[in-house]
Amino acid sequence: QVQLVESGGGLVQAGGSLRLSCAASGRTFSSYAMGWFRQAPGKEREFVAAISWSGGNKYYADSVKGRFTISRDNAKNTVYLQMNSLKPEDTAVYYCAAGSFYGGLDGIMAASTPSYDYWGQGTQVTVSS
Repeated sequence: QVQLVESGGGLVQAGGSLRLSCAASGRTFSSYAMGWFRQAPGKEREFVAAISWSGGNKYYADSVKGRFTISRDNAKNTVYLQMNSLKPEDTAVYYCAAGSFYGGLDGIMAASTPSYDYWGQGTQVTVSS
């Protein structure tokens, strides 16, 4: 069992930055690939970024490439999402997720919500214009 708690959300002006954190419980954090997703009002949850167990492989949605960076610190059981050059369309609740990916991790699997086993409660990010 893994519990995930997101933090770092808030209100920021367009062009600003935020860093989200996701703290995981348990001693097996390094055995999970981690992902960030977001959901805006009235829209489906969408993939943002994912990172492999060791951090060697990273995947991003086209909409955030070059602006967002995912990273992880396995010693701290934490995954981060650094968000720069924020836009109003980035406004959403951001969720982190953990997945075992026993069959392997690739870009398609990383972007698929059913691939993940555990989800956090989410943190609100609001970008004003």
